[in-house]
Amino acid sequence: MSIVKDPALAEAGRRKIQWVRDFMPALGGIEARFEKEQPFAGLRIAVSVHLEAKTANLGFVLQKGGAQVRLTGSNPLSTQDDVAAGLASLGVETFGIHGASAQEYESHLIETLKFKPHLVVDDGGDLIHLLGGKCADLAENLIGGCEETTTGILRLRAREREGILPCAMMAVNDAKAKHYYDNKYGTGQSVWDAIMHTTNLVVAGKTVVVAGYGWCGKGVAMRAHGMGAHVIVTEVDPFKALDATMNGFQVMPMDEAARYGDVFVTVTGCKDVITPRHFAVMKHNALLTNAGHFDCEVDVASLAEMAVSQELRRDNIVGYILPDGRVLNVIGEGRLVNLAAGNGHPAEIMDMSFAVQALALEWLVHNRDHLEKKVYHVPASIDDEIGRVKLAAMGLSIDTLTPEQVDYLNGWKA
Repeated sequence: MSIVKDPALAEAGRRKIQWVRDFMPALGGIEARFEKEQPFAGLRIAVSVHLEAKTANLGFVLQKGGAQVRLTGSNPLSTQDDVAAGLASLGVETFGIHGASAQEYESHLIETLKFKPHLVVDDGGDLIHLLGGKCADLAENLIGGCEETTTGILRLRAREREGILPCAMMAVNDAKAKHYYDNKYGTGQSVWDAIMHTTNLVVAGKTVVVAGYGWCGKGVAMRAHGMGAHVIVTEVDPFKALDATMNGFQVMPMDEAARYGDVFVTVTGCKDVITPRHFAVMKHNALLTNAGHFDCEVDVASLAEMAVSQELRRDNIVGYILPDGRVLNVIGEGRLVNLAAGNGHPAEIMDMSFAVQALALEWLVHNRDHLEKKVYHVPASIDDEIGRVKLAAMGLSIDTLTPEQVDYLNGWKA
């Protein structure tokens, strides 16, 4: 039994799913093998990732591998109702409605877990939060799971330190295929796709403030610079700040940058990155966006308290009118802008990230008798396999080390 907004949207959703499948060759190759080998036969997999076409394809591939799959979103604003209906029509139990309330969102997560999964795929840690607390009774069959995001992995490691991690978890976000490719190039493109489509404004000539210079921040800053923006980076890590400087970006604290920015993009995974003291000095008509994870990086609640009124200025843009007449514009409610106001990462990008998810789940099954309740790195062999498959799909090839070169690199006698 699925919970979707309108089953009549299924045909449109299936078209979206088929479109991305045509551009996800790495996952397609894994699907072909899974269908033959059935690595998940008899197992149940719960997935909570942004409920759009690429995620639907992952759920479909896991089902082809023999699993019973239940899938829900990881953010109500990123859920696409036609995709949810389309996936449900393909036999994957789906729970998600765009714009669901906080209570409805949690109920969808719980419905996804009610079949007591053996494996989970999480994005931000919501499933593990429930399985380690309110829904601990649904965790009895857990083998392990995968986490998609930096934010989620931070919370997993905190649970591991406190000894309350409910199962083994794979740090998929730390895989090379994820942070080199997805975080940098996927976030870099999809954030600006969403901002430009939503605002219909030019990027060139504007001052863009990027808060956080991790892999995602690097991508956002790189793309902004490539389109002609002046980029300011704010950081708390001295070496990331130095890296941004060496890449040609101006570095300063947010207290200073707040005065100059035309567009703000938070990419930290933390909270209270942009707060009332920053709102107080910002330019009229500044654009505020978040590309981290949760909607607490830009303190929208405090901005609403400061404002004398607010108005919907365009779809997905709310203008907050301050007492002095300045307007500050928040895109996508301060939630993930590339999903709340866009279509997420390109299909070719998520091809690699979801290939990591699929192979990491298979690794957990193969190693189920030796797992501890801790966070595991994705094996290098999985990363390398995906990288080579992706290169081949792009018609590219690379050199291979000779045995003599391997000995030279690994020894000291030479």
